[in-house]
Order: sequence, then structure tokens, then C-alpha cells
Amino acid sequence: MLWVLLFGLIIAILFGPNLWVSYVLKKYNRHPEPNFPGTGGELARHLLDKFDLKDVDVVVTEHGDHYNPTDRQVALTEDKFNGRTLAAIVIAAHECGHAIQHARREPFFLLRYRLAQSAQSAQIVGSALLAASPFIGGLTVMPHLGLLSFAGAFLVLGYGVAVQLVTLPVELDASFNKALPILSTGYVSNAQLKPSRTILRAAALTYVAGALVQLLNFWRWLVVLRR
Repeated sequence: MLWVLLFGLIIAILFGPNLWVSYVLKKYNRHPEPNFPGTGGELARHLLDKFDLKDVDVVVTEHGDHYNPTDRQVALTEDKFNGRTLAAIVIAAHECGHAIQHARREPFFLLRYRLAQSAQSAQIVGSALLAASPFIGGLTVMPHLGLLSFAGAFLVLGYGVAVQLVTLPVELDASFNKALPILSTGYVSNAQLKPSRTILRAAALTYVAGALVQLLNFWRWLVVLRR
């Protein structure tokens, strides 16, 4: 019975947040709001100009709403770019929040950016260490071979955990210290503020779920390496 409950808890942790996020975004992305004079893309352009970020482009993407610091682009999916729904407006403001973080060179944003840039290299090096450790162990008498395997596992999985943990405060700041205060200055009505918070909270929860998945994978590797 305990194992069944534990398995159910793990499934809820892994899939529950994403299901809830999907539900929230669909709920507030169905009908245009009559008080919005423009689309999500138009709001993004307006906010970027307002914060003197005219060099940041607003583009349509098929790869999920995000801010690209390398290309200096706020990228919105077609439904957000052309939509006048609450979800379109809130997500557009959130992504502009990241552009503001970048322009202000906020430490957590820059740290997250650097970690994300080096993540692929870390995985390559970590995979090489894991692949090489059995051969090194067979050819040499290396007393700290376990440390080599641990270093490889950390670079493959633990590095991803670090990226996710740094990402969470960056996302929360973009949502609740940037987007929500901006939206509350007349871009959304008082009645729309509460659901706006719900949308922003749901967006942040995806990164909580991602961090938990990475932690579970890293823990599984540690168990294997200790055997």
C-alpha cells in the first residue's frame, strides 16, 4: 500500500503541475477580452518601447513563449502574438519582464543565461566522464574513481538541476516583480488581476515541476553510483 501511495505521489509531482498549467492557460486563452485595445504582440512592442528597449524584437515562434537573450527577441506563439485574451496579454508582459531583467543586467538572470549556455558542454563532458570511468578503473588503480563517476553524473543531471533552481527565482521575478505591477497600472481591470496572478503562478509552476523531475533523475543516478 505504501509503494502505491509513493508511486501515486511521484506521478502527481511529475504530471500534475503540467496538467494544471495546461488547464489554466486554455481557460484564459479562449475568448478575447473587450477591454484590450491590442494583441499580445502589440502589447509586447508597446512595453518594450516604454522601457526604452526598441532594439528588442517581438516575433512569432512555434517553440513556446520565451525571451531569447542571444537574439534579443520576445518570442510569442501565434495565439499569444495575435490574441486579445487574458493569457495572451499576461504572457506577453511576463516575457517582456525577462527583457527588462536582461537590460538591467540583473544577477540571477545573467547567472541563469550563462548556466544555460554552458549546459550542453557540461552534458558532453559529463557523458564522456561516465563512459570513461569503467575503462579507467580497469586500466588503473584509481582510489577516487567514484568521484569521477559522481562528477560525470553531476554534469549530466545535476547541472540541469542547478539551471532549474536558478531559473525559478528569475521566472518569479519576471512574473510578480515585473509583469504584475505593470499590468496593474491600467493594462488589465481590477477583476482581471486575480486571474492574471493565477496565470503567472501557473507559468512559474512549470519550472518547479522541471526542477523536481531533474532532482528525481539525479537522485536515481546517485543511488546507482553508490551500489
